[in-house]
Amino acid sequence: MGTLLGELGKKLAERWLSLLVLPGALYLAVAVAARTLGQARPFAVERLTGQITAWAGAPVARTAGGQVVVLAAVLGGAAAVGVLAQALGSAAERLHLATDWYTWPAPARALAHRITVHRQHRWRTAAEAWHRHREEAADARTRGARVDPAGRHAARAAMLRISPERPDRPTWSGDRIHAASVRVDRDHHLDLATLWPHLWLVLPDTTRTEITAARQALTRATTLSAWALLYLPLALWWWPAAVIAAALAVTARQRTRTAAEGYATLLEAAVRLHARDLAGPLGMEPPGPLTPEVGDALGLHLAPSPPPPPYDGAV
Repeated sequence: MGTLLGELGKKLAERWLSLLVLPGALYLAVAVAARTLGQARPFAVERLTGQITAWAGAPVARTAGGQVVVLAAVLGGAAAVGVLAQALGSAAERLHLATDWYTWPAPARALAHRITVHRQHRWRTAAEAWHRHREEAADARTRGARVDPAGRHAARAAMLRISPERPDRPTWSGDRIHAASVRVDRDHHLDLATLWPHLWLVLPDTTRTEITAARQALTRATTLSAWALLYLPLALWWWPAAVIAAALAVTARQRTRTAAEGYATLLEAAVRLHARDLAGPLGMEPPGPLTPEVGDALGLHLAPSPPPPPYDGAV
């Protein structure tokens, strides 16, 4: 038991150090550099080293107690900044995925609606072009001819750049995850939101590990957007901080899209491979292929019953 607790404490300390303290310490270092260098001479390294030397030579920094206090202050400040970044990261994730944009405050909801409608128009144009190329290729095959697939591939890529399915959210990452729900509903008549909690309990450990890792990668990617926001105010004192913020924002956007793609792909694959595993625990006959009829049967077993109709005089 002691060994288990020791290993658990070690892993928690490693996560605390890697997720909060180290990024926070880097932020504090950049903040100190920004405040010391200023806008006039943003790369005056000798000025920065001179200031650090002066701080190191202060009487309080030469005592053991002073060093402990400084170290505690740095660790505490770094952890506080890391916690702030995690909190902002949750808000950034909500914006990136836009799962509940219908419930956002009125101004944000109106903006999200306009963006979504615009994306729907663009997607429809791109999807029509892709289907037109597919039909031309099919007609050519019936005549024994062959059409250069470059145009068809380019049309499909243009559609995917907007959304894999008809846009339902104002962001690409949100629509990519939403596409997994659309596809399993279209192909197998399965409601992913209803199915997933039950399916998660019967998934193999290796599958759950992969999905958990993909979800954590998505969280880390959106948290990087929060760090970009935190670095941006430092540009008021030191303009290179704006470059750092821009680089973090671009990296966060790319990583978020990649992580959303991986997470959505794993969700869809897990449903297609393991949804039938729910038949046994639900007392159903082991089904064959995951047909729409099987999906309908699973939905009947998994969907909660609706609330009873209200009666006159009921509270």
